[in-house]
Amino acid sequence: MNERGKSREYKGKSLFSFPSDFTVVDIETTGLFGGGAEIIEVSALKYRADEKVDSFSSLIKPHYAIPRFITELTGITNAMVKGAPDRIPVLSEFYDFVGQDVIVGHNVNFDVNFLYDELSFYLGKRLTNDFVDVLRLSRRYLPFLENHKQVTVASYFSIDPSGAHRALRDTEICAENFLRLKKIAAESGGAATENND
Repeated sequence: MNERGKSREYKGKSLFSFPSDFTVVDIETTGLFGGGAEIIEVSALKYRADEKVDSFSSLIKPHYAIPRFITELTGITNAMVKGAPDRIPVLSEFYDFVGQDVIVGHNVNFDVNFLYDELSFYLGKRLTNDFVDVLRLSRRYLPFLENHKQVTVASYFSIDPSGAHRALRDTEICAENFLRLKKIAAESGGAATENND
């Protein structure tokens, strides 16, 4: 199994910007307890000129049982992943799908770190893509919200949060939030200008 906390020296940069060509990414995992955390679902939506052009989504068969609280959160059961593909072909297909796109996601550093580690460990490949965190954007442009959880931002924009905590639906919600925030940024005088991390 891959070890967490290793140096990610080839990891891309965190951007505070609104690209028009990007891929929205979300994962579901078995959680961070017990040292055996694994990705059990990965989804991605590819956008060109702010229009969705392609999608990718797959469950992944884990090495260990999914904890009950993860099933309660995501709805992903051990029965559902019993016949799912192994992680190596799924990760390989995901890697090819994303290419060199800027990755967009909500609290995306979490997803990028997980994917970086698993791609490195299982495929010997480096996830070097720059990424944009919609959580950061929402804090900048919607500072009045009580919190900046993805479903809270979606609720503000009257986006239906049904199906949240499944990777594909989360990418759809995230993409809608991102495009709404992009519109707000444009109306307020242009693209985001904060320094990148």
